[in-house]
Amino acid sequence: MQQHSTHPSHEPALGRTVQSYIDERPSWPDGTPVPVTPMTTMQWRIWGLAAAGKFFEGLVVFMTGVAMPLIANEFGLGAVEHGVVGAASLAGILVGALLLGGLADQFGRKLMFIVEMVLFIIFLMLLSVAPSYVWLVIFLFGIGLALGCDYPTAHLIISESIPTSARGRLVLGAFAFQAVGALVGTGVGYVVLTFDPDVTAWRWMYAAAIIPAMIVLAGRFFVTESAPWLFARGRKHEAERETARLLQRKPTYPKKVVLSATRQVEAGASGWKALFDRRNRRATILASVPWFLQDLSTYGIGIFTPTILAAALGHDSGNARNIAEIIQNDIGAAEGAAMIDVLLIVGIIFAVALADRVGRVPLQILGFIGCAAGLLIASFSAYYDGTMGTALIFIGFMMFNFMTNLGPNAQTYLLAGEVFPTAIRGKGAGFAAAFAKMGAVLTAFGFPILLASIGQQALLYGLVVMSLLGAAVTWWFRIETTGVSLDAVGTHGHHAAKAPVPDSAIAEL
Repeated sequence: MQQHSTHPSHEPALGRTVQSYIDERPSWPDGTPVPVTPMTTMQWRIWGLAAAGKFFEGLVVFMTGVAMPLIANEFGLGAVEHGVVGAASLAGILVGALLLGGLADQFGRKLMFIVEMVLFIIFLMLLSVAPSYVWLVIFLFGIGLALGCDYPTAHLIISESIPTSARGRLVLGAFAFQAVGALVGTGVGYVVLTFDPDVTAWRWMYAAAIIPAMIVLAGRFFVTESAPWLFARGRKHEAERETARLLQRKPTYPKKVVLSATRQVEAGASGWKALFDRRNRRATILASVPWFLQDLSTYGIGIFTPTILAAALGHDSGNARNIAEIIQNDIGAAEGAAMIDVLLIVGIIFAVALADRVGRVPLQILGFIGCAAGLLIASFSAYYDGTMGTALIFIGFMMFNFMTNLGPNAQTYLLAGEVFPTAIRGKGAGFAAAFAKMGAVLTAFGFPILLASIGQQALLYGLVVMSLLGAAVTWWFRIETTGVSLDAVGTHGHHAAKAPVPDSAIAEL
């Protein structure tokens, strides 16, 4: 079917922005524009390889919940050591997001996209043969470093390469693979325990991810560098070349990429202090504080769901009489956790469908309130014994998992990579992820201790309050980025308004 362009023939000579080329839409012979901007093979490749990184995060972090009873038994862990193991990878994510993720602004998105996967594979190999508790913690921390770098880098390499109109659903579509990884991680734990009912089976759980990670690493060498980042660094000709590679398709459009030579470099500082100046302070608070509050609940519940379910079902591994009972209890808890984790996927599917329609901020607020309701329902299990108590935990946790991925778990990640200008986008998204993981580390380390000292109900009440506070902070510092071009964010900061693709940005064919 033949297509033609209504794009003015003189405009390429004037030059345009990278995003305007990415947002181009062809038109049919009658002049009717195609309703959506077609994605190229390279754009889908970038998306798939970034989605794989989120998959590995969900796989490793949530599989730790299944592996934990076996690790605790092999190394004789107490409550404190138990908490350190749970928090180790999250602490690594904190440091990796802050230190390594910010390097994407200095050395480029692609280089860090590759480096993070190299680190992930190295530490995953070492973890599977960890000889002691201390080395176990070190290797888990190393895995976290790699996953932390992925938080800003994966978001940026997607969002700076795809059409504005599809940015929300595609970024969240990749993020959805964290939920897929969480479910698969629980499933891998179950399968490994079924075929190898031994206390050392946790090593095979982690080793199972090595070969898939190597395949992803190989693919990342063949993606384009972020053209907006190159242009922001003053590397105009390289940006034009990478834009052309990114948009290579049949039929060919644009015919030629000519970026604006007169476009002003984004105003403002580009160092870490820029995150807290008057221009970006609101964005920094919105990106980081609600994410911190969300992680307090999400990682605590996610990692320790098998432990809580085992206790609720009367299969507390701490009371097991032998290794066989520990493994059998762990299998039962893994089955229950897998049922609950399915709601993570359902929630993210709704988030993908609604993010570009309803908006990031409304979904985040609704999700926080829904999380509070789910945790409150789960807390009521303390008043009931037997079937009713177990049912309340399942219903509450399932509601929590659905609402967190519909709202704060998805939207905080999406907003963090959208509300900052290009020059500090990596630093901003990295800082937000690192600040959030402070909450994850606190809850992962403190959850088993608090669970033993103040009890499940009081702990859940505290998380209810944190969820409601997250809704309040989101509303107070709200910045809606739905439909806003990243060019507009770079130019106007948090004052950017919706910037639909102009008719003049129709593809030239």
